[in-house]
Amino acid sequence: MDVSAALPPAVVIGVGNDHRRDDGVGWAVVAGLARRRNPALLPHRTRLTCTDGDPAGLMSAWEGVRLAVVVDAAHAHPARPGRIHRLRLDGDLPPAPRGGAGTHGFPLGDTIRLARALDRLPGELLVYAVEAADTGFGTGLSPRVATAVEPLVRRIEEDLARQAPAGP
Repeated sequence: MDVSAALPPAVVIGVGNDHRRDDGVGWAVVAGLARRRNPALLPHRTRLTCTDGDPAGLMSAWEGVRLAVVVDAAHAHPARPGRIHRLRLDGDLPPAPRGGAGTHGFPLGDTIRLARALDRLPGELLVYAVEAADTGFGTGLSPRVATAVEPLVRRIEEDLARQAPAGP
């Protein structure tokens, strides 16, 4: 019996802080998915949640799911605000986008390595990193990052639809 078939299908985790401008992009994507809740594209058992990037919180959020989709802001040099990086992590961790790093004190890659060491990874992990322009204090996304939210919502809906089990 395939154990992963018994797991809840998915969780989408927005990582960040919506009081640090573009660092709130993960939360904005989760909010976009929550507003749409298209049953044809977003399986009804998919959980949506947000976290500040705390390793224990992330591991708890993706515990017991077949697919975890993590959305986070990233810094890259040179920056191309709004550019989306898609990383499927099912083996060794690839390097961060060139010059890239998360916007949190404990990098996402380190959390993934810790989860692997503790045997607390989800069945499959998909990370979307959105290049940020401004992570200073304040609310609201910069224009180029805000423009990336809706296309990323649609892309995640497509990822989730592909993961949905066939049949009634």
